[in-house]
Amino acid sequence: MIKALSLSEQIPKNEPTFGATVAKTVDRNQTNTDQTSSLTPLEGTSNDTSQESSQNSSGNNNAIQTATSSELATLDFSTYVTQKKTGFVGERGGDHYAFSGDLKMLKTLRTLKPIELAVASTVRLGKGVLSGDLLGTSVKVGPNQYPKVYSLVKNCADTLGIPVPSVYIQPRIDSVNAYTYGTDKESIIVLHSVTVDYLSDEELQFVIGHECGHVQNGHVVYLTALRILTETARAFLGWFVQPALIALQSWSRAAELTCDRAGLLCCKNEKAATHAFLKLVTGSTKLYEQINIDQYLDQLRESREGIGRAAELTKSHPYIPKRIEALKAFAQSEIYLRAIGKQGGLSLPEIDQKVEELVRVM
Repeated sequence: MIKALSLSEQIPKNEPTFGATVAKTVDRNQTNTDQTSSLTPLEGTSNDTSQESSQNSSGNNNAIQTATSSELATLDFSTYVTQKKTGFVGERGGDHYAFSGDLKMLKTLRTLKPIELAVASTVRLGKGVLSGDLLGTSVKVGPNQYPKVYSLVKNCADTLGIPVPSVYIQPRIDSVNAYTYGTDKESIIVLHSVTVDYLSDEELQFVIGHECGHVQNGHVVYLTALRILTETARAFLGWFVQPALIALQSWSRAAELTCDRAGLLCCKNEKAATHAFLKLVTGSTKLYEQINIDQYLDQLRESREGIGRAAELTKSHPYIPKRIEALKAFAQSEIYLRAIGKQGGLSLPEIDQKVEELVRVM
C-alpha cells in the first residue's frame, strides 16, 4: 500500500517543473535536474475530468472511483465571435487542443493499480495539508498581493475557462522554474521568484498558462501521484512501482506538450514562448542574449543519434528543443490561428502527426 507523504515530502526538493532541463543560476543541492512536474510531466484530458473519492461504502481507504466524461468542443457562430473578442478557448476543457498522445496515455493510466493507489493517497492529502508549508515559507498571490502577477494568472484562467488557481511565489533563486501539484479540484501553482525576475510579462504568461493547462486538462493529481511514486521507488519497493513510474513518466512527456499549447493560447505570442524556453535553458540573462537559436535547435538532430537518446525514456519532460519544435508546429494549427484572430491553418490530427514524429524517443 502506498502511504501519503509526510508534510516535509509534500513540498519536494525535486518538485514538478515547467522545464524538462531546469537551468541553474547557482549551484543546487540536488543532483537530478529532471524534475517531475508541471513547465515540471507544462500539460491529459481536459474533458476527461477525474472525480476521485478516497473511500467506498466498505471503508477501503485505498479505493478510488474515477468517473469520466468526454465531450468534444463545438464551434458555433456565437462561440466564434466570443473567441474573436476575448481570446477565450476554454469551453469545457482542453480536448480541442490537447496532444493526442496525452489523451491516449492518460486513459491507460487509469487502469494501473499502483497509480490508482497513489492517486487515492494524493486525494486524501487535501489542499490544507499540501499548502501548509507554502503558507509559512512563500507569498500567496492575490488581487492585493503582487497584483501584476495575479492579473497574468487571471487572464490565463479566463482564457482557458477555469477558476483562478492558488498561486504562490517561492523565494528561490537557484533555478528558473514553476510547477503545479495538488488535486484536480484543489490545485496549487508555485513560481520560483527568479522566474518572475527573469521573464517578461508575455513570457511569464506563457509559463503560467502552461501550469493552468495542467489544471484544465486534469493532470494535477497524476503529477502529484508521480511524485509519490518517485519517492516510494527511492525509499523502498522500487521494483514494485517501477512499471507504474515508467508509465507516468511517458505520459508526463506527452502532457507537457499539451500544456505548452495551453501556454501559447494564453500568451498568444510564439516568440515569447520560445524565449521563455531559452531563458529556462540558459538560466542567465547574459547567456540568453547571446544564444544562437537555430544552432541550439540543431541539438534536436544530434540528440537522436547514438544510444544515449534512450535516457529520455526516464525523463518526465521531453527535451526542450523538441518542445520548441512541437510548439512551432502547433502555432500552424487552425486552433491557434483562430485564437489570435486569423484564418486557415492545419487540423489538430495533422499537427499531432507531425509532433508524434518530432518527439519520438526511439
